[in-house]
Amino acid sequence: MHTQLGAADHHAAPHGIDFAPMLDFVVNLLIFFIVTAVFLKESAVTVRRPASSDRANGKPTTSIAVRANGDVVIGDKIMDVRAIRANVEQIRAVDEHAGLVVVAEARAPMGTLISVVDQAHLGGIYDITFTTTE
Repeated sequence: MHTQLGAADHHAAPHGIDFAPMLDFVVNLLIFFIVTAVFLKESAVTVRRPASSDRANGKPTTSIAVRANGDVVIGDKIMDVRAIRANVEQIRAVDEHAGLVVVAEARAPMGTLISVVDQAHLGGIYDITFTTTE
């Protein structure tokens, strides 16, 4: 009789994994991330929007247009990206505080736009304004 009772106890034992500790751990992680997400400060680029007084400052600016096909135009001349630095240096030689306006078409290649800005920085102009056309 002892063998029959022992066999019944053996089959009555639970089979499987206890998920309660794992669920407690997951809930604790969830609470931790919710609480710490409130205190995270996301850094972003600060954008200075021009005020109405900025328009009438009288500062001459040169515009560089970047077309959708990748052409770079200064004035009425199509230029190579490598020639922008020399033109920017000439502009800066005339006026040390000169600014630059980069006018990009909506489908202008981003690589060309970045190259224009890099060449302007190498030429010494850091006051760059961006506009777009359709």
